[in-house]
Amino acid sequence: MIEIRAAMQSDLTYIDSLQKKNAEELAFFPKIVFEREINNFRILLALVNNEPAGYLYHGAYGTNCKIHQACIQYDLRGQLYGAELVRNFISLCDAAGSLSITLRCGSDISANHFWKAMGFYCQAVTQGGIRRMRDINNWRYDIQAPLFLTDVEPSEKAKDASVWAKYKNKDGNSMLRGKALAQYRAKVIQSVKGENDG
Repeated sequence: MIEIRAAMQSDLTYIDSLQKKNAEELAFFPKIVFEREINNFRILLALVNNEPAGYLYHGAYGTNCKIHQACIQYDLRGQLYGAELVRNFISLCDAAGSLSITLRCGSDISANHFWKAMGFYCQAVTQGGIRRMRDINNWRYDIQAPLFLTDVEPSEKAKDASVWAKYKNKDGNSMLRGKALAQYRAKVIQSVKGENDG
């Protein structure tokens, strides 16, 4: 039996621990972010037999609502608990007047199959960070049908840490986004390519 409720401060240790156990699949958020977002009612907690089983961390309700993280304990996956958590969230978004839900998922993560099964579609594929050299699938769920639909094939590119491992001038730019990330990525690739050619 699954119950879904807003997370409380007493759930913070569990949420942070589950994030750390799944660090390769999830974006990292400092514990202080979870503290703040619990107070903003932006984290849903799934309980199975009154024990924490997973969580979903989302952004503010608006025209589009973003899922920042969603995670179910490994031993409880494949039992529809994650699906129930997401269905509950879709209902909350619908009640709040949101028109769509979006999220980003690394191309090498098995959760891509889950999101597709939940009715999400890939609207774009973008480059990820330099450390993993994987793609990022940008998933979308329409609560209300849009006028125009962009549906692309999600990437299944595996992560590849070889470029990052060869790069000698690691200068701590892991928090770059957008155009700055693309420029940094090109610089690192060119640097490694130059070493291999020379």
